[in-house]
Amino acid sequence: MTLSDEARDRLADLVELQPTKNAELQERWGLDSGSEVHQYLENELKDYYYRDDNSLIRATAEAADLVDVEPGVESGEGGGVPEVIRVPELQRQVFAVVAGPDDDSESVVSVLNKLREEFGIDPEAEAVRSALQSLRRKGVVEVVYRAVPTFRLTVARDEVDVRVSD
Repeated sequence: MTLSDEARDRLADLVELQPTKNAELQERWGLDSGSEVHQYLENELKDYYYRDDNSLIRATAEAADLVDVEPGVESGEGGGVPEVIRVPELQRQVFAVVAGPDDDSESVVSVLNKLREEFGIDPEAEAVRSALQSLRRKGVVEVVYRAVPTFRLTVARDEVDVRVSD
């Protein structure tokens, strides 16, 4: 399925905003109703989206690859630092405790210990590593290689609106 420039741009919006609703896409696309959004999705993007168990609109993996946009990220003016990221709860918690941009980077175990202390949770180390890597792909965490990979924010916490998506 070949996409027009408009369809490709709208698909990028869908990938960026997911999980999303008709109303959010209606506002982004300047359409008059949720019904128009639904018609556009069905007519132009039907192969690239689906509705999850909560009826939220999500892009397929193929859609994300096609438009080369990181899901759940809204970039600021001129690209660069994201203004909004949509993440699962564990990623939100990791973002809240990982070392700041001016601090020494820290290991996965250090972040895990902070999560235990701050939130009273005890996720697997691999889940914390995965959360850190996902935040890295969103451009808000960087990896500093020492004896082991260590992590810290690339931005001040107050520069990014972190929203829970799950």
